[in-house]
Amino acid sequence: YGLFGFAFLVTFLKLGFSVLSGAIALALMVLPIIIRTTEEAIRTVPDDYRQASLALGATRWQTTSRVVLPAALPGVVTAVMLASGRAVGETAAVWLTAGGALKLPFSLHDPTRPMTLHLYYLAAEGLSLERAYATAAVLLVLVLVVYSLAIFFRQKFGMKRR
Repeated sequence: YGLFGFAFLVTFLKLGFSVLSGAIALALMVLPIIIRTTEEAIRTVPDDYRQASLALGATRWQTTSRVVLPAALPGVVTAVMLASGRAVGETAAVWLTAGGALKLPFSLHDPTRPMTLHLYYLAAEGLSLERAYATAAVLLVLVLVVYSLAIFFRQKFGMKRR
């Protein structure tokens, strides 16, 4: 995804190294995960739900939008959260599309540096191990929060069967 993002977004579309290029590359990277997991969540909705809705006179669209999607929503939310957790740790795609600038970006067209690359530079240089540990702690907490939210939403909004 990093090389594709670099070749297509940075070079061909001439977006340059920017937050926008990095965001698009990450979105393209996690999209297959979200799509596949959403398909699985929709498949896990029992056929009885669909048949009951259609038997009561609902159209296929009403069945999909009012029965199937709400029942599959916990799986979809979990998919988005887990894909977000994967995107947090991605270095190559962001580095090759957003650059490795040291300054904070103030617009979508400014270059930036992924936290994982920042952690690598700090640890490899050996100049500021305290900052490297702080960056690692922030990344760890961020991933733990995202995964904890995914588990929470899956349990809170999960289908209740009788």
